[in-house]
Amino acid sequence: MDNLGIVFLAELVGTAMLVLLGCGVVANVALAKTKGNNGGFLMVNFGWGLAVFAGVTVSYASGAQLNPAVTLGLVANGATEFGMGVPVNVVSVLTYIAAQLIGAIIGAVFCWVAYKQHFDAEPVAANKLGVFSTGPAIRSYGWNLVTEIIGTFVLVFVVIGFGGGRQGDGGLAALGALPVALLVIGIGASLGGPTGYAINPARDLGPRLAHAFLPIQGKGGSDWSYSWVPVVGPIIGGVLAGFAAIPLLPLIG
Repeated sequence: MDNLGIVFLAELVGTAMLVLLGCGVVANVALAKTKGNNGGFLMVNFGWGLAVFAGVTVSYASGAQLNPAVTLGLVANGATEFGMGVPVNVVSVLTYIAAQLIGAIIGAVFCWVAYKQHFDAEPVAANKLGVFSTGPAIRSYGWNLVTEIIGTFVLVFVVIGFGGGRQGDGGLAALGALPVALLVIGIGASLGGPTGYAINPARDLGPRLAHAFLPIQGKGGSDWSYSWVPVVGPIIGGVLAGFAAIPLLPLIG
């Protein structure tokens, strides 16, 4: 139980750091009167990659999963142990996911605090929501779902392929912070165009909840009609990757 508490704290802090910096780079690009306004999608890709680097670095104790799709993908892959020797069971899985969601909400709140004046100055409600959550370039729920499944499959498959499912850490920490950061940049640059590549249910749902309850001037709605896509798609993609990677384990040592 002591180890599970440390794991919870590590996942919470790591996910909060991930979302603070990730949503922060979107705020810098999207909101009015910032130094990085109109910096472009590639700047967002690099910012999210470095956000992952920071989140993984501060959450090695838990295996730095930071993503329910990774957690469930590792379970599907047959992991028996998470970070700090925590056994894989219903309680530990729920602990990871709860910490990730709460951490994502906290990170989003601090992002809003950091950019409070720019949220106030931004006239377009969609730009404000875009800081917190993803949205499709072309709204087509079925195809948007497919995009999220594919992007998350790549993330989890590569994590497991490089050792995330078999080295005891049970997460991104086994792969290493820098390779994971580069992987996320690559996914964003290659597959992020259609949906903004949530590839993480907590990263999208947590900030979307923060957007809903924070007193943001002129924020508009939180687009709940789309909100299921960046939750369901990554879960499906992560689980499929976990199952698909099973035959690889004897080949990669």
